[in-house]
Amino acid sequence: MNNAPAYTTAEDDAWFFPGFEARRVRTADDVWLHALQGGEGAPLLLLHGHPQTHVIWHRVAAELARHFRVVLCDLRGYGDSSKPAGAPDHANYSRRAMAGDLMQLMRGLGHERFSVLAHDRGARVAHRLGADHAQAVRRMTLLDIAPTLAMYRQTDEAFARAYWHWFFLIQAKPIPERLIEADPAAYVRDLMRTRHGSLEAFDARALQAYARCLGQPGGAHGLCEDYRAAASIDLEHDAADRARGARLDMPLQILWGEHGVVQRCFDALHEWREVARDVRGGTLPCGHYIPEEAPRELLDAALPFLLEAD
Repeated sequence: MNNAPAYTTAEDDAWFFPGFEARRVRTADDVWLHALQGGEGAPLLLLHGHPQTHVIWHRVAAELARHFRVVLCDLRGYGDSSKPAGAPDHANYSRRAMAGDLMQLMRGLGHERFSVLAHDRGARVAHRLGADHAQAVRRMTLLDIAPTLAMYRQTDEAFARAYWHWFFLIQAKPIPERLIEADPAAYVRDLMRTRHGSLEAFDARALQAYARCLGQPGGAHGLCEDYRAAASIDLEHDAADRARGARLDMPLQILWGEHGVVQRCFDALHEWREVARDVRGGTLPCGHYIPEEAPRELLDAALPFLLEAD
Protein backbone atom coordinates (compact mmCIF):
# COMPACT_ATOMS: atom_id res chain seq x y z
CA MET A 1 0.00 0.00 0.00
CA ASN A 2 2.90 2.38 0.47
CA ASN A 3 3.36 2.42 -3.31
CA ALA A 4 -0.34 2.84 -4.09
CA PRO A 5 -1.39 5.47 -6.63
CA ALA A 6 -2.11 8.86 -5.06
CA TYR A 7 -5.71 9.13 -6.22
CA THR A 8 -7.40 12.44 -5.52
CA THR A 9 -10.69 12.91 -3.74
CA ALA A 10 -12.46 13.58 -7.03
CA GLU A 11 -10.97 10.48 -8.66
CA ASP A 12 -12.00 8.26 -5.74
CA ASP A 13 -15.52 9.68 -5.67
CA ALA A 14 -15.99 9.30 -9.42
CA TRP A 15 -14.73 5.72 -9.24
CA PHE A 16 -16.83 4.55 -6.29
CA PHE A 17 -19.95 6.71 -6.65
CA PRO A 18 -20.65 7.51 -10.32
CA GLY A 19 -23.51 9.93 -10.72
CA PHE A 20 -23.18 11.33 -7.19
CA GLU A 21 -22.59 15.05 -6.75
CA ALA A 22 -19.73 16.20 -4.49
CA ARG A 23 -20.43 18.95 -1.98
CA ARG A 24 -18.27 20.93 0.43
CA VAL A 25 -20.25 22.38 3.32
CA ARG A 26 -18.86 24.83 5.88
CA THR A 27 -20.24 24.66 9.42
CA ALA A 28 -20.70 27.52 11.86
CA ASP A 29 -17.42 26.70 13.64
CA ASP A 30 -15.45 26.71 10.38
CA VAL A 31 -15.29 22.97 9.75
CA TRP A 32 -15.52 21.92 6.12
CA LEU A 33 -17.40 18.67 5.52
CA HIS A 34 -16.83 16.58 2.41
CA ALA A 35 -20.09 15.03 1.25
CA LEU A 36 -21.71 13.38 -1.76
CA GLN A 37 -25.37 13.32 -2.75
CA GLY A 38 -27.23 11.16 -5.24
CA GLY A 39 -30.44 9.29 -5.95
CA GLU A 40 -34.10 10.17 -5.57
CA GLY A 41 -36.54 9.84 -2.72
CA ALA A 42 -36.63 10.56 0.98
CA PRO A 43 -33.24 11.63 2.41
CA LEU A 44 -30.93 9.02 3.93
CA LEU A 45 -27.66 9.99 5.64
CA LEU A 46 -24.80 7.44 5.60
CA LEU A 47 -22.02 7.68 8.21
CA HIS A 48 -18.76 5.74 8.30
CA GLY A 49 -16.50 4.33 10.99
CA HIS A 50 -12.81 4.14 11.92
CA PRO A 51 -10.29 4.18 10.26
CA GLN A 52 -12.40 4.67 7.16
CA THR A 53 -14.31 7.28 5.17
CA HIS A 54 -17.57 7.57 3.23
CA VAL A 55 -16.01 5.07 0.78
CA ILE A 56 -17.23 2.20 3.02
CA TRP A 57 -20.62 2.53 1.31
CA HIS A 58 -19.37 1.90 -2.24
CA ARG A 59 -20.95 -1.58 -2.41
CA VAL A 60 -24.44 -0.45 -1.33
CA ALA A 61 -24.79 3.21 -2.35
CA ALA A 62 -26.11 2.58 -5.87
CA GLU A 63 -28.89 0.31 -4.62
CA LEU A 64 -29.79 2.70 -1.80
CA ALA A 65 -29.94 5.56 -4.32
CA ARG A 66 -32.74 3.72 -6.15
CA HIS A 67 -34.93 4.35 -3.09
CA PHE A 68 -33.50 7.41 -1.32
CA ARG A 69 -31.79 10.74 -1.79
CA VAL A 70 -28.52 9.45 -0.34
CA VAL A 71 -26.04 11.73 1.45
CA LEU A 72 -22.60 10.38 2.29
CA CYS A 73 -20.36 12.42 4.58
CA ASP A 74 -16.87 12.26 6.06
CA LEU A 75 -17.04 13.04 9.78
CA ARG A 76 -14.88 15.89 11.06
CA GLY A 77 -11.36 14.55 11.62
CA TYR A 78 -11.80 11.88 8.94
CA GLY A 79 -11.58 11.47 5.20
CA ASP A 80 -11.53 14.72 3.27
CA SER A 81 -13.34 16.76 5.91
CA SER A 82 -11.53 19.27 8.14
CA LYS A 83 -9.24 18.01 10.88
CA PRO A 84 -9.11 20.81 13.45
CA ALA A 85 -6.79 20.77 16.43
CA GLY A 86 -8.48 19.20 19.43
CA ALA A 87 -9.66 21.39 22.30
CA PRO A 88 -8.26 20.70 25.79
CA ASP A 89 -11.53 19.00 26.82
CA HIS A 90 -11.94 17.37 23.35
CA ALA A 91 -15.38 18.98 23.06
CA ASN A 92 -14.89 19.92 19.42
CA TYR A 93 -14.61 16.19 18.61
CA SER A 94 -17.52 15.12 20.79
CA ARG A 95 -20.48 13.27 19.31
CA ARG A 96 -22.48 16.40 20.12
CA ALA A 97 -20.23 18.56 17.96
CA MET A 98 -20.26 16.00 15.14
CA ALA A 99 -24.05 15.67 15.33
CA GLY A 100 -24.24 19.45 15.05
CA ASP A 101 -22.09 19.26 11.91
CA LEU A 102 -24.51 16.81 10.37
CA MET A 103 -27.58 18.90 11.16
CA GLN A 104 -25.96 21.85 9.41
CA LEU A 105 -25.01 19.64 6.47
CA MET A 106 -28.47 18.16 6.02
CA ARG A 107 -30.28 21.46 6.44
CA GLY A 108 -27.87 23.07 4.01
CA LEU A 109 -28.83 20.41 1.48
CA GLY A 110 -32.52 21.05 2.11
CA HIS A 111 -33.24 18.02 4.30
CA GLU A 112 -35.04 18.92 7.53
CA ARG A 113 -36.01 15.32 8.37
CA PHE A 114 -34.12 12.21 7.33
CA SER A 115 -33.20 8.63 8.16
CA VAL A 116 -29.71 7.43 9.07
CA LEU A 117 -27.66 4.34 8.23
CA ALA A 118 -24.41 4.39 10.18
CA HIS A 119 -21.48 2.13 11.03
CA ASP A 120 -19.07 2.06 13.98
CA ARG A 121 -17.96 5.61 14.97
CA GLY A 122 -20.60 7.06 12.68
CA ALA A 123 -23.24 5.02 14.50
CA ARG A 124 -22.11 6.59 17.78
CA VAL A 125 -22.53 10.03 16.22
CA ALA A 126 -25.96 8.92 14.99
CA HIS A 127 -26.90 7.95 18.56
CA ARG A 128 -26.13 11.50 19.69
CA LEU A 129 -27.88 12.93 16.62
CA GLY A 130 -31.03 11.05 17.61
CA ALA A 131 -30.72 12.21 21.22
CA ASP A 132 -30.03 15.89 20.51
CA HIS A 133 -32.06 16.36 17.33
CA ALA A 134 -34.89 13.86 17.63
CA GLN A 135 -37.24 15.97 15.54
CA ALA A 136 -34.95 15.63 12.53
CA VAL A 137 -34.35 11.87 12.62
CA ARG A 138 -37.06 9.66 11.16
CA ARG A 139 -35.45 6.26 11.87
CA MET A 140 -31.96 4.80 12.21
CA THR A 141 -30.09 1.62 11.36
CA LEU A 142 -26.88 1.33 13.43
CA LEU A 143 -24.20 -1.20 12.56
CA ASP A 144 -22.01 -3.24 14.92
CA ILE A 145 -22.03 -1.19 18.08
CA ALA A 146 -23.52 -1.23 21.55
CA PRO A 147 -23.99 2.14 23.30
CA THR A 148 -20.63 3.73 24.14
CA LEU A 149 -21.34 4.07 27.86
CA ALA A 150 -22.32 0.41 28.14
CA MET A 151 -19.20 -0.73 26.31
CA TYR A 152 -16.87 1.24 28.55
CA ARG A 153 -18.68 0.21 31.75
CA GLN A 154 -18.54 -3.46 30.77
CA THR A 155 -14.96 -3.53 29.51
CA ASP A 156 -13.19 -6.76 30.42
CA GLU A 157 -9.97 -8.39 29.28
CA ALA A 158 -11.54 -9.99 26.20
CA PHE A 159 -12.93 -6.69 24.99
CA ALA A 160 -9.76 -4.75 25.79
CA ARG A 161 -7.64 -7.22 23.83
CA ALA A 162 -9.98 -7.17 20.83
CA TYR A 163 -10.51 -3.39 20.81
CA TRP A 164 -7.00 -2.43 21.92
CA HIS A 165 -7.10 0.64 19.68
CA TRP A 166 -9.78 2.21 21.95
CA PHE A 167 -7.17 2.45 24.69
CA PHE A 168 -4.19 3.25 22.45
CA LEU A 169 -5.81 6.18 20.66
CA ILE A 170 -6.93 7.95 23.85
CA GLN A 171 -3.37 8.31 25.13
CA ALA A 172 -2.07 11.87 25.43
CA LYS A 173 -0.77 13.50 22.27
CA PRO A 174 1.57 13.19 20.51
CA ILE A 175 2.33 9.53 21.26
CA PRO A 176 -0.40 7.76 19.25
CA GLU A 177 -0.30 10.42 16.51
CA ARG A 178 3.44 9.99 16.08
CA LEU A 179 3.19 6.21 15.80
CA ILE A 180 0.34 6.35 13.26
CA GLU A 181 2.01 9.09 11.21
CA ALA A 182 5.12 6.92 10.84
CA ASP A 183 3.13 4.68 8.45
CA PRO A 184 -0.59 5.48 8.09
CA ALA A 185 -1.10 2.79 5.45
CA ALA A 186 0.33 0.16 7.79
CA TYR A 187 -2.02 1.30 10.57
CA VAL A 188 -5.04 0.84 8.27
CA ARG A 189 -3.81 -2.48 6.95
CA ASP A 190 -2.69 -3.96 10.25
CA LEU A 191 -5.83 -2.92 12.14
CA MET A 192 -8.30 -4.11 9.54
CA ARG A 193 -6.61 -7.42 8.77
CA THR A 194 -7.10 -8.60 12.37
CA ARG A 195 -10.90 -8.72 12.03
CA HIS A 196 -13.03 -11.47 10.52
CA GLY A 197 -12.52 -11.68 6.76
CA SER A 198 -9.03 -10.15 6.88
CA LEU A 199 -8.04 -7.78 4.06
CA GLU A 200 -9.67 -9.99 1.45
CA ALA A 201 -13.02 -8.44 2.37
CA PHE A 202 -11.98 -5.03 1.05
CA ASP A 203 -11.54 -3.48 -2.36
CA ALA A 204 -7.87 -2.62 -2.80
CA ARG A 205 -8.69 0.89 -3.97
CA ALA A 206 -10.87 1.44 -0.90
CA LEU A 207 -7.93 0.54 1.33
CA GLN A 208 -5.83 3.04 -0.62
CA ALA A 209 -8.48 5.71 -0.06
CA TYR A 210 -8.49 5.09 3.69
CA ALA A 211 -4.70 5.26 3.83
CA ARG A 212 -4.59 8.41 1.68
CA CYS A 213 -6.95 10.25 4.01
CA LEU A 214 -5.31 9.08 7.23
CA GLY A 215 -1.96 10.27 5.81
CA GLN A 216 -3.22 13.83 5.35
CA PRO A 217 -1.96 16.52 7.77
CA GLY A 218 -4.00 16.17 10.94
CA GLY A 219 -5.45 12.81 9.95
CA ALA A 220 -3.96 10.87 12.84
CA HIS A 221 -4.78 13.68 15.27
CA GLY A 222 -8.42 13.83 14.19
CA LEU A 223 -8.76 10.08 14.63
CA CYS A 224 -7.22 10.21 18.11
CA GLU A 225 -9.34 13.17 19.18
CA ASP A 226 -12.47 11.26 18.18
CA TYR A 227 -11.54 8.49 20.62
CA ARG A 228 -10.35 10.89 23.34
CA ALA A 229 -13.74 12.60 23.24
CA ALA A 230 -15.52 9.25 23.36
CA ALA A 231 -13.67 8.29 26.53
CA SER A 232 -14.34 11.59 28.31
CA ILE A 233 -16.91 14.23 27.39
CA ASP A 234 -19.11 11.79 25.45
CA LEU A 235 -19.43 9.57 28.51
CA GLU A 236 -20.54 12.60 30.51
CA HIS A 237 -23.24 13.39 27.94
CA ASP A 238 -24.42 9.77 27.83
CA ALA A 239 -24.48 9.47 31.63
CA ALA A 240 -26.53 12.68 31.86
CA ASP A 241 -29.07 11.19 29.44
CA ARG A 242 -29.28 8.02 31.52
CA ALA A 243 -29.67 9.97 34.76
CA ARG A 244 -32.70 11.87 33.46
CA GLY A 245 -34.23 8.77 31.87
CA ALA A 246 -33.94 10.04 28.30
CA ARG A 247 -34.56 7.49 25.53
CA LEU A 248 -34.49 7.62 21.76
CA ASP A 249 -38.03 7.80 20.40
CA MET A 250 -37.51 7.01 16.70
CA PRO A 251 -37.56 3.40 15.44
CA LEU A 252 -34.09 1.88 15.79
CA GLN A 253 -32.64 -1.12 13.97
CA ILE A 254 -29.43 -2.66 15.31
CA LEU A 255 -27.43 -5.02 13.08
CA TRP A 256 -24.13 -6.60 14.05
CA GLY A 257 -21.72 -9.22 12.71
CA GLU A 258 -22.11 -12.73 14.05
CA HIS A 259 -18.31 -13.11 13.92
CA GLY A 260 -17.53 -9.79 15.60
CA VAL A 261 -16.60 -8.48 19.03
CA VAL A 262 -20.04 -6.99 19.75
CA GLN A 263 -21.54 -10.47 19.36
CA ARG A 264 -18.94 -12.02 21.68
CA CYS A 265 -18.87 -9.39 24.40
CA PHE A 266 -22.27 -7.67 24.61
CA ASP A 267 -26.01 -8.23 24.49
CA ALA A 268 -26.60 -5.58 21.86
CA LEU A 269 -30.40 -5.59 21.80
CA HIS A 270 -30.62 -5.45 25.59
CA GLU A 271 -28.20 -2.54 25.80
CA TRP A 272 -30.02 -0.56 23.12
CA ARG A 273 -33.36 -1.19 24.80
CA GLU A 274 -31.92 0.56 27.84
CA VAL A 275 -31.60 3.79 25.81
CA ALA A 276 -34.31 3.52 23.11
CA ARG A 277 -38.03 2.71 23.07
CA ASP A 278 -38.41 0.90 19.74
CA VAL A 279 -35.50 -1.47 19.02
CA ARG A 280 -35.24 -4.43 16.67
CA GLY A 281 -32.44 -6.20 14.82
CA GLY A 282 -30.04 -9.11 14.85
CA THR A 283 -26.85 -10.53 13.40
CA LEU A 284 -25.55 -10.66 9.84
CA PRO A 285 -23.14 -13.34 8.53
CA CYS A 286 -19.94 -11.30 8.71
CA GLY A 287 -17.56 -9.52 11.04
CA HIS A 288 -17.30 -5.84 11.95
CA TYR A 289 -17.11 -4.19 8.52
CA ILE A 290 -20.68 -4.97 7.47
CA PRO A 291 -21.10 -2.67 4.43
CA GLU A 292 -18.01 -4.17 2.79
CA GLU A 293 -18.18 -7.76 4.06
CA ALA A 294 -21.91 -8.39 3.60
CA PRO A 295 -23.43 -5.72 1.35
CA ARG A 296 -26.28 -7.85 0.01
CA GLU A 297 -27.25 -9.09 3.44
CA LEU A 298 -27.14 -5.54 4.78
CA LEU A 299 -29.43 -4.28 2.03
CA ASP A 300 -31.85 -7.16 2.54
CA ALA A 301 -32.09 -6.40 6.26
CA ALA A 302 -31.97 -2.60 6.25
CA LEU A 303 -34.06 -1.62 3.24
CA PRO A 304 -37.41 -2.98 4.52
CA PHE A 305 -36.87 -1.18 7.81
CA LEU A 306 -35.75 2.12 6.28
CA LEU A 307 -38.61 2.05 3.75
CA GLU A 308 -41.22 1.20 6.36
CA ALA A 309 -43.98 3.77 6.65
CA ASP A 310 -44.22 5.79 9.84
